[in-house]
Amino acid sequence: MPFKKLLASLGAGGASVETVLTEVNVVPGGVVQGEVRIQGGSVNQQIEALSVGLQARVEVEGQDTEYKQDIEFTKVRLGGAFELQANAVHAVPFTLDIPWETPITMIDGQALRGMDIGVTTELEIARAVDSGDLDPINVHPLPAQKAILDAFIQLGFRFKNADMERGHIRGTRQKLPFYQEIEFLPPQQYRGLNQVELSFVADQNAMDVVLEMDKKPGMFSEGSDTFRSFQVGLNDYQATDWAAYLNQWLSEVGSKRSWF
Repeated sequence: MPFKKLLASLGAGGASVETVLTEVNVVPGGVVQGEVRIQGGSVNQQIEALSVGLQARVEVEGQDTEYKQDIEFTKVRLGGAFELQANAVHAVPFTLDIPWETPITMIDGQALRGMDIGVTTELEIARAVDSGDLDPINVHPLPAQKAILDAFIQLGFRFKNADMERGHIRGTRQKLPFYQEIEFLPPQQYRGLNQVELSFVADQNAMDVVLEMDKKPGMFSEGSDTFRSFQVGLNDYQATDWAAYLNQWLSEVGSKRSWF
């Protein structure tokens, strides 16, 4: 079933906009397709521009404050200006590329709490702009990302939370102005560990996997043994036993610090 979202009507007797997504389930590096349908009002109106994009609601940390900010990280203009006739319907199909770095919002069919990503539609008409609401999409992990996530589950970790933070992770291939952190609670055998945080930063060939224990707010302790960053190829990840890899790292750090 297509997903529909009715945007605000643009003035008395004016046009209204409906965005229909063909499929809401996507993966990084894939596409989301749909159609924007503009319903003419009681008078002819000049449409100056129509565009669609991807938007994420991210956390921004200031000196003494923390707040949410909507960041549009992809935008495509759909055609040029045109006159919309009264009561006419103007339909515009679109295809949006999903950046490889796009945070995942689903794990094994379950939505991750704290993720807010979707398609935005913007219509400019008579020197006014209507941005409308967010049409959510479900971003599923790439096979290489799923292999890392499955390894945590195999070791007994439980998903705690996920968030998107404005900023950059040093030493990675990151291009977007924000990144995702997925937090896991440890099983009993890692009793001295509070949590592990996981970030993926992918491109079309590989991804940086960033892991950290006992993270200090706003900082990645790059020189510490509680921080680990490594590269995983999107097509050769099967060569590694990721559960064994993660367990070895956790055990090494835990024994050094007498955590377990």
